[in-house]
Amino acid sequence: MTMNEVPKIELHLHLEGAAPPEFIRRMAQEKKVDVSGVFDEAGHYAYDDFVDFLRVYEAATAVLQTPEDFHRLTLAVLEQSAANGVIYTEAFLSPDFCGGRDVVAWREYLHAMQEAADIAEAQHGITLRGIITPIRHFGPDKAKETAICAAETAGDWIVGFGIGGDEAAGEPVDFAYAFDMAREAGLRLTAHAGEFGGPKSVRDAVNDLNVERIGHGVRAIEDPVLVEELAARQIVLEVCPGSNIQLGLYPDWSSHPIARLRDAGVKVTISTDDPPFFHTTMNNEYNNLAQAFAWDKDVFKDINITAANAAFCDETTRKTLLAKLE
Repeated sequence: MTMNEVPKIELHLHLEGAAPPEFIRRMAQEKKVDVSGVFDEAGHYAYDDFVDFLRVYEAATAVLQTPEDFHRLTLAVLEQSAANGVIYTEAFLSPDFCGGRDVVAWREYLHAMQEAADIAEAQHGITLRGIITPIRHFGPDKAKETAICAAETAGDWIVGFGIGGDEAAGEPVDFAYAFDMAREAGLRLTAHAGEFGGPKSVRDAVNDLNVERIGHGVRAIEDPVLVEELAARQIVLEVCPGSNIQLGLYPDWSSHPIARLRDAGVKVTISTDDPPFFHTTMNNEYNNLAQAFAWDKDVFKDINITAANAAFCDETTRKTLLAKLE
């Protein structure tokens, strides 16, 4: 029994990181941008480790230069997600890559992505909402500029604020000012932690940034007290198992801690992170998890209800999603 037809909610997807390789190659040809060193001989994204992954990610993103490019990207990504049964997705959007954190330029990019999302919703029945994300290794000052972009465009479509990038760069508290700005603008908060940073990075993100969700968070399993705290505080983890395995955090699916976290009462959801980089799709994630842990459709329905309730969307959208899951 495959899980392909299960309706899915994805809370952790990087828009640029979901760009199909052929899409980036086509854009590079159109713009005459050199993308040598980005792909392997088979045409897949090629990198050695997480730091090299960030380099390739930024090189691939360099071909996306205009609002129209992001319009096309959004359509391509949502079509791919919808084909995997995704009915709702929250994508990380970076003003760093969309007009260099200039608010006026950012509005133009945002308009283009929103237009594409409306087309995809009409054609494929998938709903998109945006989470604005500074890049951690670009530093706290640039994160503040990103937070201004977020505050200026917060609303029904831009619903959250997070942080991605290299977890080794700085401490969560360094970004507290940017998160406070986003919170005051009414945005809900998440942060990448507990992927390459250990359990401490999760605890610091929760305590210093007051987030209600954690991107990844799987390394919390190494600290039983933290696991209890996450369960008690109902902090939701945006778990991306295929990404974790591909980047070498765990050797295989059965070693991944998602089932142990869930059994301990932690709220877990399932996402793909940067699917073509990690040779995965939402169907792939579900089918591998079903095989590794003997999870059936009821388990996935329960996880998707958790995701619907943890989504940063408005209540009307949430009720629609919950109805679709029933």
